[in-house]
Order: sequence, then C-alpha cells, then structure tokens
Amino acid sequence: MSDNPEIIRGGAESTVEAQDAAADRKAELTKNLENQVEQSPEARAEAIEDARAEANKEALMNKERGGAENKSGGEPTASAIRKVTKKQKAVEYKKTMVSIQSEMSAPSRTFSKVIHNPVIEKTSEVVGSTVARPNALLAGSTVAFITVAVLYIVAKQYGYVLSGFESIGAFILGWLIGVSFDYVRLLIRGSTK
Repeated sequence: MSDNPEIIRGGAESTVEAQDAAADRKAELTKNLENQVEQSPEARAEAIEDARAEANKEALMNKERGGAENKSGGEPTASAIRKVTKKQKAVEYKKTMVSIQSEMSAPSRTFSKVIHNPVIEKTSEVVGSTVARPNALLAGSTVAFITVAVLYIVAKQYGYVLSGFESIGAFILGWLIGVSFDYVRLLIRGSTK
C-alpha cells in the first residue's frame, strides 16, 4: 500500500466528496481567472497557464482516486473499446431492419423484405460493381444517343428503314468502350480504394 497523502482511499462517499471538492476548486480557479482578465496580456497568459496546470493536476488526482470512471464523456477506456464481429453486425442489421420495416406500410414492407434478401443484395452488389458501372452506363447511353441520331438522319435522308436494334447495339458498343476506359484507367492509376 502507498502512503501518499494525496491519494484518498475510500468508498463512493469519498469519491463524491472529492468530485465536489474538485468542482469547488474549478469554480475558484475560474473566478480567479475572471478577476485577472483586467491585467496585462503577459499576466493574463501566465494566469491562464497556471490555471491550466492546476486544472490538469486536479484532474489527474481525481482520476487516481477513481472519480474518472464515474463521470461520463471524455475518452473511452480500454474496456469500452472492443472489436465488433461479423455476427454482431448481422444481429444489429437484422434488428434495425425489423424495426424499420415495422413502421412501413404492408406493400413497402414486402418490397423491402424482397430487396433486402441476402441473395438479392449480393447479386445487386456484384452487378453494381461490374455491369452497372457509372462510366460504362454513361458511355453506353452517350454513344447510343449519338449513333442512333446519326443513323436516323441518314436513314431518313436515303429512305432506309431502321430495325430497332440500332439503339441496343450502339448502347452495347458504348458500354464496352466505357468498361474498357474504366479498366485502362484502373491499370494506370491503380485501385481507387
């Protein structure tokens, strides 16, 4: 056991008393600081430093006494920081989905259950990261618009009949250009993640 007179041993009552004493000391320091505001800038800076040092000392003493565990806020302790597992995430996700779906109308709830089915979610993620890439869709729609517009003007001028596949074929061609652009850019710049 330590014979340090600054460390107060005791139960909850002594901790509460220590916290009250620390609060009183803080009020006293604040009052002193306010009184010194009218002093010169150098004296004010010195008083502020003294007050900070005193407050840090009080906080350290309060922490040593165990009062820091009873106060909320501040930095989390080592026991408060923990690793979240996949299973815990899945349980929380399921709870959140049930909570949100309970507030929806019946058709919305049914639609939500269908689209949040794990198989459909995984499929959507794969399609979104491969087929439905933004640059590919943009390139596909731009090439389709320009190509179909040019083909329509030429067909109208010379009397040709369009089959309807022109827009689909032009979109596929543009999509391939967009995907190629994405992969070339990925090779040059590297991964964006």
